[in-house]
Amino acid sequence: MNTRRELLLGMGSLGVAALGLQAWRGAQAQSQLALSTNQRIPNTPLVTHEGKEVRFYDDLVRGKVVAINMMYVACADICSTATANLRRVQQLLGARAGRDVFMYSLTLQPELDTPELLKAYAELHRVDPGWLFLTGASADIEELRYSLGFSDPDPLVDSDQTTHTGMLRVGNDAFQRWTMAPALAEPRQILATINHVSRTLTF
Repeated sequence: MNTRRELLLGMGSLGVAALGLQAWRGAQAQSQLALSTNQRIPNTPLVTHEGKEVRFYDDLVRGKVVAINMMYVACADICSTATANLRRVQQLLGARAGRDVFMYSLTLQPELDTPELLKAYAELHRVDPGWLFLTGASADIEELRYSLGFSDPDPLVDSDQTTHTGMLRVGNDAFQRWTMAPALAEPRQILATINHVSRTLTF
């Protein structure tokens, strides 16, 4: 399981003060909830915004460096801002996006967000190849959400979809190195977190 030291090193100076103490505490708490070296990531069946059927672990995560967030098209709060911020991260990645680093956005409203709707959302935000928007069965998305650590031990907080859209799960499956970063952190700091987990060094 991620240690506090790994979380601190992975997040670096992510502008925690600007994002608020609550976001920082949320990142600390969520980093402990999932993705231990002994826990298998679900091989959830999903559909991409391009209409392709995939398995989450086998096709999207196995052996890869990934950055994963949760969103939904009808979100009137943080989702669009976070997507725009992550678009800047994708631009900073350049040719590495879709080759060395893979970005995934999972919808929190799979019953509403069809592949067609997600495709329109991706086009609206001018998303380049290497970033997939994903939907699937509601029960499967919920299982995946918990497995990835996008949850809160407080049931009232956990039932609020907006609490799950503000974080980015960053991981290197090949070396079982995982952390989280605020999705609204400065793009270069998010890139630094991605670069941190990309390295093969261990602690």
